[in-house]
Amino acid sequence: MSTAPAEKQFFSRTNIIPMFAVAGIALYLIARYLLAWPTTQSRWILIVVLAVGGTPLLIDLGKKVLEGNFGSDLLAGMSIVTSVVLGEYLAGAIVVLMLSGGAAFEEYATRRASSALDALAKRMPRIAHRKQGTQLVEADVATIKVGEQLVIFPHEICPADGVVEEGRGSMDESYLTGEPFQTEKVPGSTVLSGAINGDTVLTIAVSVHPSDSRYAKIMRVMQEAEANRPPMRRVADRLGAWYTVVALAVAVTGWILGGDSGRFLSVLVIATPCPLLLAIPIAIVGAISLAASRGIIIKDPSMLERIDTCRSVVFDKTGTLTYGRPALTDVDCAVDAVRETALQMAASLEQYSKHPLAATICAAAKNEGIPLLAVTEMGEKPGQGLNGIIDGRRVQITGRKNIRESNSDIYSELPPISAGMECLLLVDGAYVARLRFRDEPRRESRSFIAHLGPKHQMNRVLLLSGDRDAEVRYLAGEVGITDVLSGQSPEDKVAVVAAEAKLAKTMFIGDGINDAPAMKAATVGLAFGQNSDITAEAADAVILEPSLGKVDELIHIGRRMRRIAMQSAIGGMAVSLIGMLLAAMGYLPPVAGAITQEVIDVLAVLNALRIVFPADELISDGGQH
Repeated sequence: MSTAPAEKQFFSRTNIIPMFAVAGIALYLIARYLLAWPTTQSRWILIVVLAVGGTPLLIDLGKKVLEGNFGSDLLAGMSIVTSVVLGEYLAGAIVVLMLSGGAAFEEYATRRASSALDALAKRMPRIAHRKQGTQLVEADVATIKVGEQLVIFPHEICPADGVVEEGRGSMDESYLTGEPFQTEKVPGSTVLSGAINGDTVLTIAVSVHPSDSRYAKIMRVMQEAEANRPPMRRVADRLGAWYTVVALAVAVTGWILGGDSGRFLSVLVIATPCPLLLAIPIAIVGAISLAASRGIIIKDPSMLERIDTCRSVVFDKTGTLTYGRPALTDVDCAVDAVRETALQMAASLEQYSKHPLAATICAAAKNEGIPLLAVTEMGEKPGQGLNGIIDGRRVQITGRKNIRESNSDIYSELPPISAGMECLLLVDGAYVARLRFRDEPRRESRSFIAHLGPKHQMNRVLLLSGDRDAEVRYLAGEVGITDVLSGQSPEDKVAVVAAEAKLAKTMFIGDGINDAPAMKAATVGLAFGQNSDITAEAADAVILEPSLGKVDELIHIGRRMRRIAMQSAIGGMAVSLIGMLLAAMGYLPPVAGAITQEVIDVLAVLNALRIVFPADELISDGGQH
C-alpha cells in the first residue's frame, strides 16, 4: 500500500509551519543563551521564522478579513505585525507557533471526520467470483446483476445481498448487526453484503444490485449524515470575535486621547490572545489524556466542547442499556406438547438464522444436551420469521403479529402477552410452544437514566431500536425511559437522530455498524466497546469498557474541560483588558506590556493544566447518584 497520502498529510504546510517555528525558537535560545551570540546576530533566526512562517499565516488572515471573518486569529496576526514593528521578534515567533499549531490541531480533527467512510470503503471487495456454467469468472462488483450466481470463498467478504443456493456454512454478520454471532447458512438462507464467510464455499443468487445493498445503503446514509452535519464554531472563535473588537477599540482610543501612536502598539502587544490560543488547546489535550487514562478514546477533540451542551440523548438498546446477552427464560408449551421436543425443533431451525435470539436458543439446547435435527427447505423472509422442514414436518418460528394476520383461529389459542421478548413455535400449522427471553439491563442503567435530567440537564431521553416493539418497551420500563421507537432500520435511525438534533443538541450512544450513520447525524456520537471498527471510526468517542458509568465520566470531563478552558480564556482576557487600559493611559510601555502578557499567559496555561488531575466527580460510581 502506498504511503503517499499519509506523507502528503504529514508534510502539509499546516504541519510544517509549527515544526519550523519550534525549531527556529529552539535554535535562537541555544544561540543566544548557550552560545552567547550577540542580539544583532541571533535575532536573524527569529526574523527568518517570522518571514517564512508568519507570511503565509498573514496572507490567510487577510483572506479571512476579506470574507468578513473576524476572530481571535485576526488579533494574533496583528500582534505578529506589531511585534515586528517593535522589534519583539521572539514574541512574534511564539505567536506564529501558537497560531500555526492551532491550525494543525484543527486540520487533524477534520481529517478524522472522513476516516469512517474510508474504513467502510476499504472493507468491501472490488472483485466478485461470478459463476458461468461450470466456470468461475472474476468480475467487477459494479457489473453484478440481480439473479446472477456468485461464489463466496472461505473467509471472503460477501460483495452483495443474496440467497444461498448451494453449500452449508456460517457467516460473521457482526459488522452489520452489531451482534457478535456466527449465523449458520443453508440453501434458502439470506446473506448480507459485508458479512464475512466462514470455512466453507457458498454459492449465492444475487437478490439486490450491489449499489442498493444493505452495506451500500449504510455507507450512503453515512455520507449524507456527514455532509449535512452543521459546522461547530470553536469557543476561541466566539470569544475572539468580541475580544478583537474590544482590543482595537481600546488601542485606537488610547492613541487618539494620548496623541501617541506608541500607545496603540503597546495595547496590541498586551492584547495578544495567547490565553485563547494556548489555554483552550492545552485544556482539550489534557482532557483527552485524562479520558484515555479512564478507558475513553476521544476521536474528535471538539466533542469535548459539545457534550455538556447536549439536551437530548438517544440510546440504542442491545449492548448499551443491556448486556447484549438475551437469555431463554421459559418454554411455555401447548397442552399436548413436550418441552424438550419443542426446544429441539426450535434450535434445529434457529441454527440457520441470523437473529440475535437464535444463538440463545441454540445455546440453551446445547446446555441441556439436546441434539439438533436435520433441516431441509429452510427459508427466512424479512418480518415473516423462519420456516423449514424437519423430519417431514413443517416447522415455523414467528411472531404474534404474523399469526394474528394469517390465522386468527391459532391466534386465539396463544397465551396472553407478557413482558419481555418472545417467539412462537408452530408445527404443521398448529401452535406448539412460546419461547420467552430476557435481555438483562445493565446494573447501572436505571440510576444512570434517572440522573441524566437533574445532573446533566437532559430534557429528552429516547430509546431507539431495530428490535420488536414488545421487547423494546419492556426494557424501557425496566430502565425508566418513556419515549420509545422500535423496529427502526439504520436509515430510520439516521432520520430520527437528525430530527432530534434539529430540535436540540443530541447525543447518540450505540454499538454495531448499523449505528454508525446515526452517530454521524448526532451532535455527539458515542460508541460502546469495539465490536465494530466502523462504529469506532464514526463515533466522536469510544467507550472501551462497556459501562454507562464511563459515559457519565466523559460528560463530567467535557463539562470540567469547558469550565477550565473558559476560566483560563476569559480570566486571561480580563486581566489583559486591565493591562490594555493601563497601556492606553500610558502607564505600560511596550516592553513592560509584553512582560505582563507573558505572566498572564503562564497563569492561563497553569490553570488549563489542572484538567489532567481527575476531580472527585470523576471518581464517582458512574451514575449511582
